Amino acid sequence: MTFLVVPTLEKAHGTGHFSRSCELIRSLRALGAEAYLWAGGGAPPLVSPDTSFFVFDERARAWDCIVLDRFHAPSEEFDKWSALGPVIGIDEGGIRRRDFPFLIDLLPPLPQAPPANMLCPSLLPLPRARRDSFHGRGGAGDVPLRILVAFGGSDPENLAVPLCRILAAPDLVSITALAPDPPHCEGVTFLSRIPDLRERLAEYDLVITHFGLTAFESVHARVPVLIVSPSAYHERLARCAGFVSAGLTQKGIGRVPKLLYRGNKINRRFWGKLGNACETIAARYGLKEPPARDLPGLLRGFSPRFPRACPVCGSTGAGPVLARFTDRTYRRCPACGLVYMLRPAPPPLEYDRSYFFEMYRNQYGKTYLEDFPALTKAAESRLDTIGAVLSRDVEAPRILDIGCAYGAFLAAARERGFSPLGIDPTEDAARYAREELGLPVLRGFFPEAARDFPSGSFDAISLWYVIEHFENLAEVFAEIRRLLKTGGVLSFATPSFGGVSAKVSAAGFLEKSPADHFTLWDPKHTANILKRHGFILKKIVISGHHPERFPLVGRIFKSRRQGMLYRLCLWISKIFRLGDTFEAHGILAKPPEQSGAGAGIS
Repeated sequence: MTFLVVPTLEKAHGTGHFSRSCELIRSLRALGAEAYLWAGGGAPPLVSPDTSFFVFDERARAWDCIVLDRFHAPSEEFDKWSALGPVIGIDEGGIRRRDFPFLIDLLPPLPQAPPANMLCPSLLPLPRARRDSFHGRGGAGDVPLRILVAFGGSDPENLAVPLCRILAAPDLVSITALAPDPPHCEGVTFLSRIPDLRERLAEYDLVITHFGLTAFESVHARVPVLIVSPSAYHERLARCAGFVSAGLTQKGIGRVPKLLYRGNKINRRFWGKLGNACETIAARYGLKEPPARDLPGLLRGFSPRFPRACPVCGSTGAGPVLARFTDRTYRRCPACGLVYMLRPAPPPLEYDRSYFFEMYRNQYGKTYLEDFPALTKAAESRLDTIGAVLSRDVEAPRILDIGCAYGAFLAAARERGFSPLGIDPTEDAARYAREELGLPVLRGFFPEAARDFPSGSFDAISLWYVIEHFENLAEVFAEIRRLLKTGGVLSFATPSFGGVSAKVSAAGFLEKSPADHFTLWDPKHTANILKRHGFILKKIVISGHHPERFPLVGRIFKSRRQGMLYRLCLWISKIFRLGDTFEAHGILAKPPEQSGAGAGIS
C-alpha cells in the first residue's frame, strides 16, 4: 500500500493537524507501508521531520490511498485528489464533506454535520501515561495544583498569555503554558514547546485548552479539562461534545479564575464538576480504556474499493451519498440510478461451503440444500419466462448459469430440455453439482472462467441473486454480450431498492444489505441500464412481497400472516410493485461486434 497524507498547512489552524499527519506517516512506515506527506509544493512548514517523508509533486507516484487531513478541503482540491486515487477524509468539515467516499471523524463534529463512516476519538494517538482518576487531588492538600495551559503550538488568538496573567496564584496553582513567544510572568513557566507533550499530560491536575486533540488526549489521561474557545465554532463543538467551557476568547478568559477559585481557595465543587463531565466524555467516546486499535493500524488494513465512475454505466458524475456505515458507503449514480457500494477494504467473506450452509441458514432459516425443493420450484417459473422471451425456436437451447451454487436451477433446466452449463467459485458446490447431479459445472469466477468459450456460445445466460456481487458490471456485461447469440436472453434476479423495505428506510435497508452486494438495483431504472449495454428489457417480475414490512400495520402481521387486512396489503404490494426482490429478462438486440453499448466504460 502506498499512502499520501495531505495535512492542513495554514498557520491559522495551528500545528495539531500537521503534527499528527507527520506521526501518521511514521506509524504507517513502521507497519511496513510506503507513506509520504504532501508538502504543498514548497518547503516543509512548521516542523521538519526527516525530509524523506515529503512529496512535492502529488503525481510522483500511483497512490493506493490519499488521506486528507485538511480541516476544510476546498472543492477544487477535493476534485484534484479524487482524480489521483482513493480519498479518505479525516475530520473533514468543508463543503465537500458529503462527497467523500469514506470519512473518519477523530474529533466529534457538530450534530448537524453529515455523518461520517466512523466517529472514533479512540483512534487518536493517545497517551500511555494515565492518572488513576479524574478526581485525584481535586484541590486537596498543601501542594499547589499543577495546571497546563495549551492552545496549540501557534495559539493564533493569543489566549495563553492573558489567561496565565490573571490566573497566576503561586500559593494555589503551579502553571505551565505553551506560548509561541514566551514572555516573563510571575508564577508561570512559559515554554515554546513541551517535548512529548502527550505523555506529560498525566503530570497535571488540570488542562486548559480549546476543543481539539489535546482535550481528548487529556480525557484519556484522566486529567480534567476546562475549555476556552478561540471561536464560536470551537465553542459549539466543545459544548456538543460535553466539555465544560468558560466561554469565548477574552470573555472566557475572564471567567476562568471565577470558576477555579473561591476567594483565596480552590473551588473544589467546580473541580469535581469538571471531573464528572470528563468521565462522561470518556465513556461516550471509548476513552476509558486503552484502545484496541489506532488510526495507522486501521488504514494499513485498508485496500480501498472506491470506483471513480459508476460500475455499470461509466458516468463520472459524483452522485449523492445515500448512507454511510463503518465498513462501507453507498452512492447513487445520477446518470443511470444504480446504487453502488464503496468499501475501504474487501468484504470479509469467502465463497466456501459455509457460505451456503451457516450463512444461508442465518438468512433463510435453512441451508441451501435443505432449500433445494423451493429453489427448483422457483427455477421452473423462471424457465417458463426464459422460454417465452427467447425469440426463436431452438432445440435444447444452451444456457449458462453464472453462480449456479449446488445446481438447483441447472437441474430444472435439464428437465425442461435445456442444455445447461454452470460456473461457481465454490469448490464444494461445483463438485456436488457434478458428482451428485451429473451436471456440467466449472469451478471459477466469471468472467475469467468463461474467457475460452467461443463468442455466441449460448442462447441464454442467467444470474440468480449473483449480479449484485460483481464490482465491475461493465466488464461482466461485455462478456455476457460476447457469449450470447443475437436475440439471446439475459435473465437475473436481485434485491430491489424500489421495494417496501427500502422505501420505509433506505438507510435501514442498506445497513442490512450483505457485505458483498456491490450494487443495488431499482426496477424502474433497469430498462435504461440494460439498454446501455445492448439489451432490450422484455419482462420484469416483482417478487418478495412482505406485508409484514409495511410501516405501522406490519407489526400486526409478524405473528399472524392472514386475514383480510393482510391480503389487502399483499394486493397493494403487488399493484404498486413493492416487492423486495425482482427478476429482469431481456434480449440481446445486436451482435457483440456491432453493439456500441458500454463504450468508454472502464
